[in-house]
Formats: sequence, C-alpha cells, structure tokens
Amino acid sequence: MNYLSKLLALIFLCISTLTYGQVQRKNIIIIISDDHAYQTIGAYGSEIASTPNIDRLAKEGALFNRAYVTNSICGPSRATLLTGKYSHKNGFKDNETSNFDHGQDLFVKRLQLAGYKTAWVGKQHLGDVPQGFDYASILVGQGHYFNPDFINTDGSMERVEGYVSDIVTRKATGWLDTLDRTAPFCLIIGHKATHRTWMPDPRDFGKYDDVEIPLPTTFYDAYQGREAAKVQEMSIAKDMQMGYDLKMYKNPSDLRKDGNFARMTNEQFDKYLAYYRPIQEQLEQSNLSGRALVEWKYKRYMIDYLNTAESMDRNIGTILEYLDQHNLTDNTLIIYLSDQGFYMGEHGWFDKRFMYEESFRTPMLVRLPGVIQPNTKLNSLVMNVDIAPTLLELAGVDKPQDMQGKSFLSSLTGKKGKSRKHMYYHYYENGEHAVSPHFGVSDGRYKLIRFYKRIEGWEFFDLEKDPNELSNVYGQKEYHKAQKKMENILKKEIRRLEDEEAYRILQYKN
Repeated sequence: MNYLSKLLALIFLCISTLTYGQVQRKNIIIIISDDHAYQTIGAYGSEIASTPNIDRLAKEGALFNRAYVTNSICGPSRATLLTGKYSHKNGFKDNETSNFDHGQDLFVKRLQLAGYKTAWVGKQHLGDVPQGFDYASILVGQGHYFNPDFINTDGSMERVEGYVSDIVTRKATGWLDTLDRTAPFCLIIGHKATHRTWMPDPRDFGKYDDVEIPLPTTFYDAYQGREAAKVQEMSIAKDMQMGYDLKMYKNPSDLRKDGNFARMTNEQFDKYLAYYRPIQEQLEQSNLSGRALVEWKYKRYMIDYLNTAESMDRNIGTILEYLDQHNLTDNTLIIYLSDQGFYMGEHGWFDKRFMYEESFRTPMLVRLPGVIQPNTKLNSLVMNVDIAPTLLELAGVDKPQDMQGKSFLSSLTGKKGKSRKHMYYHYYENGEHAVSPHFGVSDGRYKLIRFYKRIEGWEFFDLEKDPNELSNVYGQKEYHKAQKKMENILKKEIRRLEDEEAYRILQYKN
C-alpha cells in the first residue's frame, strides 16, 4: 500500500468514526421469547405470574402497551425482525411451506458493515445456515427443552446436556466473554420458552400449584358471528392433549416414550416422574368429566406455562446481571419481546395465529439508560417490522430502501416524531390448528379482518366498546362510516406494501 492509499484509508477511518461516533458504541441485545403472552407478565398487570427480571426492564426503561406483530407465528415473526419487511416481501410466510433466504439484506449485515460484532444464540427457526452473524449457535428446528441440539457457526452439530434456557444463556454470555470491547456488539438471544409443550425446569415445579388461577371471562365463548373462530383446532377442551401437552400418560413407560422425554437422562426423567405421577394418580381418582375436566386442563396448562416462564425470566436476570458486572448496562440497548402473543384460555384457547388481540399483540420492553427515561409507558402503535429500522437509526446506519418498517427511536428518546396510525397484518398458514388465513388492518380502535380459504368472510370490531372481540359488527348500519374508512385504509395498505395475494382476494372475492 503506497502513502496516498494509507492516507485515504486513515481519512476514511476518521470519517467513519465521526459518522457513527458515540451512537455506534451503543451495544444491542434482543431477547426474543416464544409464545410469551403479555397477560402473564407482572409489568403488564398480571397478578399471578412472577416475572421480576422482565419487570425490571419496565422499571428501568420503556414498556410498549401497543406493540404488535405482522404475522402471528414463530418463523415468520423472526424473519420480519431480521429483515424489517412483511412476510410477503421477506419470503417466509409460514412454517410449513416457506424457506428463508438468508442471502437477503438483513439489519445485522448492515451493522456488521458499520463495525458491529453480531451473534444469534438459541431458537431462530429459519433453517440451519444463518448469515450476518460472526457467531451463531442455533437450536435445530423448534429445539427441545432438555439436552437440545445446536448447529454452530462452522456447521457442526452438538447436543448439550441440561435445560435449554440455562444453556442458551451460557452460550450467550460465553460469546460476550470473547469480545475485546473495541467494537460494539449486537446479540440476539432466542429462547425456546414458552413454546408448547411447556416443560419447566424441575427447580420450578410446584410454584403455582396452590395459586388460584381464575378462568378468563371469555373462556366459554360460543363464537357467535365469528365463523373462523368456530372451526379452529386450538381449544383447551377438545384439542389440548392429556398426554402430549399435560404429561398425563397412563404409565411411566408411555411417558418415557414421548420424544420430549426419550432424550432425557435418567436423573432428569426421575424428577419429572416424581412431580407428575402423583398428579396423574389424583386425576384418576377424581374421575372428572365435562366442565370440571376442562377447567382442570386449563389450570394444569397454566401451571406448566407459568413454571416454564420462571426459568426464562431467571435467565433474563442473568443477562442483566452480566451487563451490570461488566459495566455494559449504561451502554447497551436491550429489547425484550415475544415472537407474538398467546392465548391463556381466552376464548377457550391456547396457541396464537388469529388477528385477535391476545395473539396479535406482543409484549415489548426496551431499556437504554440515559436515553430512555425509567418507568416510561408508551401507547404509540409499533410493530415487530419496525425494530430493524429503529436499530439501524440508533447505530447511524442507513436502512435499505426496501425495508418496510418505521423507526420508533423518537418515541424512545421522548422526541416528537411521526408514529404509526394503523397496522397491517397477514396470516397465511392453512394447516395446523385449522385457523383460516386472513389479513386485516387496525388503528387501535377499529379492526377489520378478511378471512379466506377455509372461511370466506369479514369481521369488524369496535375495540373501545368490545375489547374482548366478541361482537362482529361488520355490515351493521351504525358502523357504516367507520367500516368504510377502515376498508379504504386496508386497500391503501395492501397497495403500499405490495401484498399481491391480498390484492387479488379483494379484487375477486369481495
């Protein structure tokens, strides 16, 4: 390299330093859980769940009361996070038929070019060859709660003995230990919890056994006026399995044959057997039927779910403590969110997928000391598609032209800026749980949904008067003006976002 080339390189380095300066030095940690409902988080008002470490983020940062997803299902949600694009643009519409193109522009690749070290540890659910990461240790597929398999950066596969939430956290902090702190980092931690089949760490057994867990007011919903809700297969009463979901196998050998238990060590299995076998025996003696049995299933579901969340929250605490101990807290933006919401018995359901609030809405908390005021409550509309452009703006990096999300950095910093006025949603999968594909739009007050394939039809809700979405008022005279307005917004959003499938349906099936 000659003198002129060296001089130009030095000038470029100085310009880069000035351009990114202090904002580039903000580290980023995203913790994304699986199926973690906002209803089960203390900071969101739960009087049952214990989530002290997630609650700490709310106390020290900002809680979003109206954060939503573009497509309420695991893989598509993570694809949207990485790309800042809706499912029809990033190419990953559903878990059953889609293959994610890791070669497309991802926000982590942009951060790498800006000097960030990047890593993803844990569940990604987008195939086995991630790009844009200096380090990756990805759970294979959905992953397992015990002794999970990982695919590492070099393509090697390993099985790690232990409980998945603990292992993911150890891998994450282990990677942080390798950094020399001369460059900022972006770490994404993907938790397996709280995905079905809700298998707790044995140390958390019994924590909710004696807690009174009331039935949701909509538990015995009859789905009047909502045809898609009638045909779903996510009912606690009829679709939740006594063995697979609730561990109520007739004998220990059947339990051991279950794929989740077959991979356990004898010590791990014995702890499960010691906890669940007396519950099984008591159930047999009770001889429950009808609503009594359904409500028993609901409580066992809730207990397993909440116990599973205990370990995840504890491990989030480990990450927060790591930042404290290594003087990284003040310089690190941390985001906690779920890949979508989840039904905790509302409408009698488990799972997600629908554009109804419990699955459409996701918990999201953000902390950045010195920038975000503690105990901030934000009511502006945000979506998971907005996270990528927000992080790029924070880092002083230009976002790709085809990135569809909108940065909400101004909301975090307390500055005036344009916020979302409405949200577009499109769910595509037409298989598991028999939820009819649908798309729609919401402005926070009104929600318009168009179902297709399994069910052809419209739904319209006034969330102010009907927050539980029990009354479909589509076509009612008193809502004509509001419905027309939302129909126009829906058409504009479909055109703006270039959702060709939704456009064709509106054209030919109105």
